[in-house]
Amino acid sequence: MGRFSLGKRGRDKGSDGTLRTGNSADARHLEQFIASRQGVEAFVEPRTTVTDTTILLVAHDGEWTRRRVDGPGGAASFAKKQAIPLYDAAVVGYPQRMRDYNARQKKQG
Repeated sequence: MGRFSLGKRGRDKGSDGTLRTGNSADARHLEQFIASRQGVEAFVEPRTTVTDTTILLVAHDGEWTRRRVDGPGGAASFAKKQAIPLYDAAVVGYPQRMRDYNARQKKQG
């Protein structure tokens, strides 16, 4: 392994060497999150060098989950199907309730 190849560790690539996009297990997880929580909103996160496009779901109390989706179009389609609002995280940022939830979790241990 070359000295400069260490930055590629942690990438989750598919069998063809491309970054992995969302799959049915990701969709099921997101659907279960929505079904078991109130006031869920979705935030689409752009593709990075490490991971493909993701969708972040945030419940009314700030609890959140994130999974890969098949691009921005996949995020929009998923949110529409689930009848939840979708925001562009790069434009609007993340909700304060999510940061508050993270702070509460950190205090709890």
